[in-house]
Amino acid sequence: MRRREFVILLSGAAAAWPLPAQAQQTEQIRRIGVLMNVAPSDPEGQPAVMAFQHAIQQLGWSDGRNVRFDIRWGENDVERDRKYAAELVALAPDVILASGTLSLLALQRITRTLPIAFVRVSDPVGAGVVDALARPGGNVTGFMNFEYTLSGKWLELLRQTVPRLTHAAVLRDAANPAGVAQFGAIQATAQSLGVDVSPINVSDASEIERAIAAFASSTNGGLIATPSAGVSVHHELIVTLAARYKLPAVYSERFNVVGGGLISYGPDSIDQFRRAAGYVDRILKGEKPADLPVQAPTKFELVINLKTAKALGLAIPQSLITTADEVIE
Repeated sequence: MRRREFVILLSGAAAAWPLPAQAQQTEQIRRIGVLMNVAPSDPEGQPAVMAFQHAIQQLGWSDGRNVRFDIRWGENDVERDRKYAAELVALAPDVILASGTLSLLALQRITRTLPIAFVRVSDPVGAGVVDALARPGGNVTGFMNFEYTLSGKWLELLRQTVPRLTHAAVLRDAANPAGVAQFGAIQATAQSLGVDVSPINVSDASEIERAIAAFASSTNGGLIATPSAGVSVHHELIVTLAARYKLPAVYSERFNVVGGGLISYGPDSIDQFRRAAGYVDRILKGEKPADLPVQAPTKFELVINLKTAKALGLAIPQSLITTADEVIE
């Protein structure tokens, strides 16, 4: 009789629990680490994280209910990336989203087992983070920034915009493994166009200022700002110097043109964060990064600033204007 009364009492107590409390008892909280390579103030930093969180929410993961986010901002600094990579790995998340090559390399220095999905990585095979695009192997997969043939497209756009172009300076991050390959692809296109190209390393602001000032002393020149951590850090300075020295410049990211740059062409990086949510969801549900192929971007944007073109005395070809995804007037 006592046992029967105890069972009845226990059943009644369970029925009295609020429904949310019962759900909390049964639903596991999964942990997602996010290592951004930019600063929180970066024009696309917060929007990218928000796009990822919104996309993963649509897949059934709700912050505070069944998932928790731990976000760190590397600010394009190698030491900061390494520090935050160690912090995130120590938290033992179920998966980490890594933005940028430097962030990904910092994580791989610490773990070769914790699942990692990446975005904004230019050459994952060349950087040694995956074995092959179709079969990554190991603990890493994700979404690459672009294929190197895109690098030649920047020079083609610059030449279309400036028919008299004879030489171009390529702003690159020499510390980034992708920098050499990007420059090589631009050189290959330059030979067919009859344009001389030379690199400008972007290790610090004073070096950029000196190099661009020296380059601007000759005529019929233009700039190509490749996507890299160093270029991202100094993007406002580069746009300002291009305007000061009346140099037409092509960028890979839209926010540079919104900020006064001439033209940009590149993948929609925010879209990569949305797509990455799908891989993170699949990893949380048990799939392994080794079995998920690295994907190339599928959405590209051409953005033109006609106000900047006018200030430079350039007439943008109508063929470019009609094909542009966005024209700023």
